[in-house]
Amino acid sequence: MLGRFLTDVLGIPSSKLWVTVYAEDHEAEAIWLNDVGIDSTRFSRIATKDNFWSMGDVGPCGPCTEIFYDHGEHIPGGPPGSPDEDGDRYIEIWNLVFMQYERAADGTLTPLPKPSVDTGMGLERIAAIMQGVHSNYQIDLFQTLLTEAAKLAGLTTTDNSSLRVIADHIRSCAFLITDGVLPSNEGRGYVLRRIIRRALRHGYRLGITETFFL
Repeated sequence: MLGRFLTDVLGIPSSKLWVTVYAEDHEAEAIWLNDVGIDSTRFSRIATKDNFWSMGDVGPCGPCTEIFYDHGEHIPGGPPGSPDEDGDRYIEIWNLVFMQYERAADGTLTPLPKPSVDTGMGLERIAAIMQGVHSNYQIDLFQTLLTEAAKLAGLTTTDNSSLRVIADHIRSCAFLITDGVLPSNEGRGYVLRRIIRRALRHGYRLGITETFFL
């Protein structure tokens, strides 16, 4: 279903997708290769902790399978699991964690009585793919925020790290406030307050006066 959403609904060519699994997760490997029909040349088995998720030293955990998008040969970087994986050519767009174990302090893994799948998609990364750009900051919603902030700062370009911080923090604040969080001295409210402060600090660095923020 997940693969069909990417290829059939969004229209992303399967040749642009790369899948990874935890090296010891043979069940996920068989599903991808035999049931879904992923090209074995665009598939990696990764033995590191990158493909085995946990909440911490103890607690629920399990192997991961990830889907990456290949932005093309003109972008430096190699496929996941390769020596050049830190480049920007292959970008993770979807992650599934098979939450099936409880890790004890001594490292022992015990099967959970009710295993589950925790899944998450990078909405902005998908938007970048659909809009034909490479950076999240190039998608339409971010460009609107960057352009308006640049106008307030008197800048003629949006290629500025402080502008990106401001746009990103506006996004974060909007989600928090929509979720019912308000600035305060504790908990989530304090997190929101700190985010607002950091956005303001970068605004001051660009010469945006306090008047604009009120």
